[in-house]
Amino acid sequence: MMLTAYIEGIGLLGPGLTDWPSSQAVLAGQQPYQSHRTVLPPPALLPAAERRRSGAIVKLTLATGLEAIAAAGLDAARLPSVFSSSGGDGENCHAICEMLASDDRQISPTRFHNSVHNAAAGYWSIATGAMTSSSVLSAFDASFGAGLLEALTQVVVDNTRSVLLACDTAYPEPLYSARPIPDAFGIALVLAPQRSAQAVAKITVSLTDASADRLDDAALESLRIAIPAARGLPLLRAIALRQDQHVVLDYLDTARLAVAITLC
Repeated sequence: MMLTAYIEGIGLLGPGLTDWPSSQAVLAGQQPYQSHRTVLPPPALLPAAERRRSGAIVKLTLATGLEAIAAAGLDAARLPSVFSSSGGDGENCHAICEMLASDDRQISPTRFHNSVHNAAAGYWSIATGAMTSSSVLSAFDASFGAGLLEALTQVVVDNTRSVLLACDTAYPEPLYSARPIPDAFGIALVLAPQRSAQAVAKITVSLTDASADRLDDAALESLRIAIPAARGLPLLRAIALRQDQHVVLDYLDTARLAVAITLC
């Protein structure tokens, strides 16, 4: 199995990484990485009512997805989308568990509709006006790889562009002890079947049993390991280095993703 597509736009937001343009020098080792808490911008495209109800996963997907699509010079309303998250909105799950553990078990409708795994996709449709197909998946620690394969398959089979939005958000205690995701992190990729003027890199992905690449910077490597969506960082590092490369990304225990990267 080999899947090939062109990356036309990239969005990035996480601890110490505020967007793709400013993060390239850090990932390339030209500037030191300084970790700080992820700051999620308000979801300005949402109507006021939905803006008040939106949680971290919604703000994160909108920030990274819109950055990637703007870089590609495309209309978000026309793009099919793939949302991939290992667990969805951790803060909302925590709040619901608190309510269920209390004497008053009345869960608010807002908490309930934000608890479903496709909540971010719904808010995305409201914000962008997209009526195109949307896939939502979760594969625990393999979620970035699963999302990338799903988006690439759509691009190849349907001969159409697609945007991948891979995001994870933190879990407060006591859930954090069971699922220690420390902060919000997201990567968005606009993928296209043919090369265009906006193309950044060509990628060809296949399965391999080789070990996943590690990052040279110890702090960035800790970030890669700590948050499932950050498993895509070696791919972004290769693009930031502006060199044709082969990288191996984490996926399943028995298979990883071999990615051949050719700069455009």
